[in-house]
Amino acid sequence: MSSYMYILKCSDGSFYTGSTQGLEKRVQEHNMGVGANYTRKHLPVELVYYEEFQRIDDAFAREKQVQGWSRAKKKALIQGQFGKLTDLSKSTASKRLVAEDKN
Repeated sequence: MSSYMYILKCSDGSFYTGSTQGLEKRVQEHNMGVGANYTRKHLPVELVYYEEFQRIDDAFAREKQVQGWSRAKKKALIQGQFGKLTDLSKSTASKRLVAEDKN
């Protein structure tokens, strides 16, 4: 059975990242208000991106990775701008180093 990491766009424009084995059913659950607490407060939601995996633990690991990303990096992923992902990571790392140097 396939597993998925997915990103939903919520009614307020925010993103929600999750993982599941039944993608269509899970998106329906979110829109019916029986998904996560976060999406329940930001209905309706729209599926804007997903990746398919053979194992649910791989999908879950990817979910956790993407959840830690900036909004800009998530948008680049959704838009298929894969070349920007590395630059956005470097930008964040550079900003962190500059901030640490100031302290």
